[in-house]
Amino acid sequence: MNKLPLRFAALAVLCGLLNGLFCAGAAAEQRDYIIPDSDSRLLTREEVWTYRYDTLFYAYHEIYARHGYKFEPGSRCYDWFIRMPWYEPNDGESATDHRETFARCSDIERANRDLIVDVRREMRAMGTLNPGGIGMPDPPDQTAWEFQPVSLKAGQKLAVYSAPSAKAYRANRGKAMVNTNGEVYALGYENKWMLMMYEANQGGQYRIGYIECAKIKGKLPDLDPLSWERIPAVLLEGADVTDDPMQTGKSIVRLPEGTQVTYLATMFSRPAWDYIETRIDGKTARGFIPSGKLAYKRDQ
Repeated sequence: MNKLPLRFAALAVLCGLLNGLFCAGAAAEQRDYIIPDSDSRLLTREEVWTYRYDTLFYAYHEIYARHGYKFEPGSRCYDWFIRMPWYEPNDGESATDHRETFARCSDIERANRDLIVDVRREMRAMGTLNPGGIGMPDPPDQTAWEFQPVSLKAGQKLAVYSAPSAKAYRANRGKAMVNTNGEVYALGYENKWMLMMYEANQGGQYRIGYIECAKIKGKLPDLDPLSWERIPAVLLEGADVTDDPMQTGKSIVRLPEGTQVTYLATMFSRPAWDYIETRIDGKTARGFIPSGKLAYKRDQ
């Protein structure tokens, strides 16, 4: 099946000169790691504090990923590390049994792991995401979610909801609707709903939302089922929610600091977006916020 047009399916990685200090290959290798030498030297508390809170979550798991830690497919760590050219899942363990990977870690790596945990605990206690710290590097594969063009029977006008329920929040003052005479892109199915994307207006705004399969006339496209992590989380700083992370990033609501949400997934594009579930006007709603603003209740 054809992929989404280039402007959505992939965002090119731009390689610049690093003041002539490194060759392109070495620069790319360094960029593939969050903390490139966390496996070979002891980190200091001061330098760990130079990273953002959410970045340190991945830096923690990077220590294990070097040894093939097998992440649960669809999890936020899986979605990140599967893109790394150096990452090779350890066939000797399952997604729930990591004893072999843990045994491979050196004393230096264990010490750095514990230090990262301590600093993240300090950040939580202070109620900060360390927003001025170092963020996530650009992944070598800048592919966004691969929405695919789908062919739906023409002449239909289908209601679009932000979550897979007819009681969920609906954008455009409760009138969001897709016309199947235009281009429609889809990602997959969730509980008999299709997650799709379409051009919402001529100004270049696109909307991501759900349409109910039972309302679609004609043959349904062949798509995979969707699954999400569903991790309780809290916003440590205010964030705008959008249903258009691909183009305009237009806000549909502003969530204040301290809002309880459910983390679903991360779209690793430039910039990265966290897909969350929240409430808008008393209704269940899903949307995207800039990645790195959440504290997760079951974090390390």
